[in-house]
Amino acid sequence: MTAVLSSVTTEGGLLHPELLERVVRHDPKLAGLTPGDFHLEVPLGEATSRAWSALQPVWRAFRFKVGRLPAADPATAPTRDWLLALFRELGWGTLAPANEMFRVDGQPFAISHGWGHVPIHLLGARVSIDKRPPAGAKGAGPRTSPHGLVQDLLNRSEPSLWGLVSNGLVLRLLRDHQSLSSAAYVEIDPERIFEGGLYGEFALLFALCHQSRLEAPKAEECWLERWFKTGQEEGVRALDRLRSGVETALIELGTGFLRHPENLALREALKDGWLSKEDYFRQLLRLVYRVLFLFVAEDRDALHPEGTPLEVRERYARFYSTDRLRDLASRTLGGAHADLWQQLGLVLRGVWEGEPALGLPALGSGLFDPKELPNLSGATIANRYLLAALRALGELTEGKRTLRISYRNLGAQELGSVYEGLLELHPTLHVDAGTFELASAAGHERKTTGSYYTPSSLVDCLLDTALDPVLDAATEGKPAAEAERALLALRVVDPACGSGHFLVAAARRLAERLARLRHPDEEPTPQDRRTAMRDVVGGCLFGVDLNPMAVELCKVSLWIEALEPGRPLSFLDAHIQLGNALVGATPALLTRGIPDEAFEPLEGDDKKVASALKRQNKQERAEIAIDFTAPPASTYVRLGEVARLVDAASDATLAEVRHKEAQYGALVGSAAFDSARFMADLWCAAFVWRKEATARGEASARCASCAPPRPRTVGSPRTRARRRPSCAPR
Repeated sequence: MTAVLSSVTTEGGLLHPELLERVVRHDPKLAGLTPGDFHLEVPLGEATSRAWSALQPVWRAFRFKVGRLPAADPATAPTRDWLLALFRELGWGTLAPANEMFRVDGQPFAISHGWGHVPIHLLGARVSIDKRPPAGAKGAGPRTSPHGLVQDLLNRSEPSLWGLVSNGLVLRLLRDHQSLSSAAYVEIDPERIFEGGLYGEFALLFALCHQSRLEAPKAEECWLERWFKTGQEEGVRALDRLRSGVETALIELGTGFLRHPENLALREALKDGWLSKEDYFRQLLRLVYRVLFLFVAEDRDALHPEGTPLEVRERYARFYSTDRLRDLASRTLGGAHADLWQQLGLVLRGVWEGEPALGLPALGSGLFDPKELPNLSGATIANRYLLAALRALGELTEGKRTLRISYRNLGAQELGSVYEGLLELHPTLHVDAGTFELASAAGHERKTTGSYYTPSSLVDCLLDTALDPVLDAATEGKPAAEAERALLALRVVDPACGSGHFLVAAARRLAERLARLRHPDEEPTPQDRRTAMRDVVGGCLFGVDLNPMAVELCKVSLWIEALEPGRPLSFLDAHIQLGNALVGATPALLTRGIPDEAFEPLEGDDKKVASALKRQNKQERAEIAIDFTAPPASTYVRLGEVARLVDAASDATLAEVRHKEAQYGALVGSAAFDSARFMADLWCAAFVWRKEATARGEASARCASCAPPRPRTVGSPRTRARRRPSCAPR
């Protein structure tokens, strides 16, 4: 939940804080803020002032009456008197009781009041918006919280798009939110406003909740909906341009590191070939991933654990945060000094190891492991290049306007766009000239690997039809504890995960179900949802991709979603794997030897040669016994048992993450694992060898890496992959 003002918070990006700030300052470029738009005959400020003055005594009377009631009294009558007066001043007139006017499929919803297609649910001051009413209370369908009741109505009712729910002390503005993958609302605190005399914040309440904001022949034409779409479009435009911002940042960083006089070791490594330009590019990209992660964590206020002292938070914000660096980048070009890089490096080390002086927890993830940047961790870069990179990532220019990009809502969808763009680029550099550039080429990686982004509409449709029924079957009719275990036992696999768009969307649905199972009598809080998301990401999701860039970005996408202040990032190395999900072998397949189907001709193969090889394989399989069973079957059983133990191990604390990482490293580095992988590679290689005649006319199956380069593809368009050389590591 993000604060816009002290009494107004927004959850789930329903109305972007940047848009609400434009409402506060009456931005003339934002439509809907003229007196005529509010049906007023006086200036908006004058109407707001009149309402403020009229409501002061009503508020005091409400507080006095509630204070005299017994503790068990829900205080419905005095609260509704206060709220009805508030809504009158907001232009709604005298609100009428709903009297079951809100129905879906003949089923009534117990909403207290309504105005046209807008449900307005008014409760007593001692009734929680987020908790379910006691057994026996009237409602629609299964018992739910007042918030959940209004949200369910909006999700299921065609005419109702926006609604309000309030107990006099809290006022929430809700919108149809069909995905049900996370909460989304704007919350206003009238108690803080009126007790604190916060007139400026009351002006925002007036502008958001005035009757004119929801009045329209069609719900989708009201001003709130227009503002909602404006906020979405502005956010999309900003994050759509993230691709070009990332490209510019990579160029600035790549050039800056090359040109700094102290980076002699980096330049020598590039000249001698110890460091390829592709590996240099990947290290730069990992650095950008780290910076983007910090942007998101800071903008969501999710970096510091709960209970971090205020002075520590202020020290970090004033002197070390990336927010400070972004602000600095917007005001200055920077010079030749490298002090800002040293400060950023301290933060990056802090989130890897932990830094109590700055309130930074140790996240314990390979994302921040210094060993993942072997050539950059010890290098340095001038302020001018670092600030230029941060400026490219943090700002958006529209005409003469420069807008600050909010990373609060960055997710897999935006990172997927970045991923697609990067696949089209090839790095070029000249060490002596100190130049680093990214250029698009005809044979770029996106085409050769068949990497195409899955649109959100397709992901949602797939989840509706494939995942939701599985969730229903796993949880319905079971006690909460049993349903929770069943849900966490589910496994969702994406065999071509890309940047993780599908996995993140699936995780949101799983986490929402899990949070509601854990809190059946109240609306899950943002913290409840974050805890559930981390549990789901760490245990239920699996992905495979051919591209190492995609594997890293998928992990980043999941870590961003599952970031929980004070806890390390989930260990994902065992779940998000680099490989080809279309090609593989099992111990049972290995025992049967190489099948004749391995020599079916593929694109570019010589059909006669393929037929000859198939005959040869059939004959040799009968005459020559190739022992594909080494290691023995018992070894595969032991490897599987160890893998399950590693997977089941907790990663709730940093020590547990480190232990799990060590266990996994020991498993994949063992001689038994290496032998089993080699035998599987050998078996799979038969399927992807080129079948062609040698110079002497003999039939030959040659390793793809030893043959002249030419495209070889297998699989569907989404998972199309270059054939893997048989002699390459799996």
